[in-house]
Amino acid sequence: MEIKIQAIKFDATDKLQAFVDKKVSKLEKTFEEIQSAEVQLKVVKPATAMNKETSLTVSVPGTKLFVEKTCDTFEEGVDQCVDAMKVQLTKFKEKLRNK
Repeated sequence: MEIKIQAIKFDATDKLQAFVDKKVSKLEKTFEEIQSAEVQLKVVKPATAMNKETSLTVSVPGTKLFVEKTCDTFEEGVDQCVDAMKVQLTKFKEKLRNK
């Protein structure tokens, strides 16, 4: 699975990128056929709380799944996005099984 990280309006540290890679790559345990994942990290309004927007787009055969969360930190946002994506991937997998 290819993971693309895009930092908008700031420079992501190596530590943050490693964290995102580690968390997002765990999605393959939920659904093996993930083709790629794109993570967008965006600072909405500097100097305010809840200003870190994290979005996760996962490409699976036939469709794309999308999750977006706004949190205090990017780590928290990535965690929430990955958790929400696991739910979507599980539902998607069930639909495939039922066909």
